Amino acid sequence: MAATAFPTPPIEPMLAKVADELPAGEGFLFEPKWDGFRALVFRNADGVHIQSRDLKPLNRYFPELEKVLAEQLPKGCIVDGEVVVAGPKGLDFDALQQRIHPAASRIARLAKETPAGFVAFDLLAAGGKPIMELPQQERRTRLERLLGSARPPLYLTPVTTDREQAQQWLQHFEGAGLDGVIAKPANTPYQPAKRAMFKIKHARSADCVVAGFRWYKDTDDAVGSLLLGLFDDAGVLQHVGVTSSFTMDARRQLAQELAPLRENAMEGHPWRDWAQASAGDADRMPGAKSRWSGGKDLSWEPLRPERVCEVKYDHLQGDRFRHATTFLRWRPDKPPQECRYDQLEVATPFELKDVLGGGSAGFPPSQG
Repeated sequence: MAATAFPTPPIEPMLAKVADELPAGEGFLFEPKWDGFRALVFRNADGVHIQSRDLKPLNRYFPELEKVLAEQLPKGCIVDGEVVVAGPKGLDFDALQQRIHPAASRIARLAKETPAGFVAFDLLAAGGKPIMELPQQERRTRLERLLGSARPPLYLTPVTTDREQAQQWLQHFEGAGLDGVIAKPANTPYQPAKRAMFKIKHARSADCVVAGFRWYKDTDDAVGSLLLGLFDDAGVLQHVGVTSSFTMDARRQLAQELAPLRENAMEGHPWRDWAQASAGDADRMPGAKSRWSGGKDLSWEPLRPERVCEVKYDHLQGDRFRHATTFLRWRPDKPPQECRYDQLEVATPFELKDVLGGGSAGFPPSQG
């Protein structure tokens, strides 16, 4: 491809590696980490192409966003950002997930009921020419110029070079549904598919009941993931997520260690009704498949809910862990009945409009 040719899709997005804390020293741009669908937007003479992180087209799922981007973005640009949906309590990832649906009629209805926005945070091309080789700081300056007159639901993400300010964002913005902070080296080019940035997320721990597991891939002697539960106020054990951060040796050892808990496990198990559940009537249950499973076998093996483990998690999505958790240790000293939701830290509500500096018109106001 000639140096001046306008890039065409697909382009793999630049990625981030996990860091425990904000990097020290000078030379970083800090941005809020948005909890949505990563997307590259190609605005060419023919219209708009919205590309997902895994290089698939998203246009059909967000027709209202395609129209806005075609109207507001100048031809010959490529913008990197996040597709988001906001609800009464800030960003709503559950509502965003519902937008990916095979039925055109449902897509049309949800486009009106839960319209999406697009938060831009990088610029890969402008004026019909690629600018990925320019430093991050220069690309940001050009992005600000490009979106100087942008109107909701198109937004420009905040940025700061002040580490203390970024630390405050990390502390407060979670209350608006955001996912942490991104740190970008100011002098580096855009590097597709490379983990050239840093993501700093909230890290907390919780004690959970281990009530089941899934086998590792096609094996029957190695544990793939442990299914975690927490008791709600009514004393019902709710499935809250999984932990799967094990070495292969540890997976085999777990299979042997948990074998006694498999005996008569389904008798009286709080999740026994899920064993025959289908995706339609068992949304988000351990044995259910969905359009997000990618054809994977999500069948599970019950365990008598007698063991407790401590896991590290970043944040909740509704009443579940947003991402897979990290196994920390077994807690033989902790009775399963003490593994309750009330041990979890709850983020203080924060207005989404304050994240965007008052520019969140079109997003609903937060309702603590």
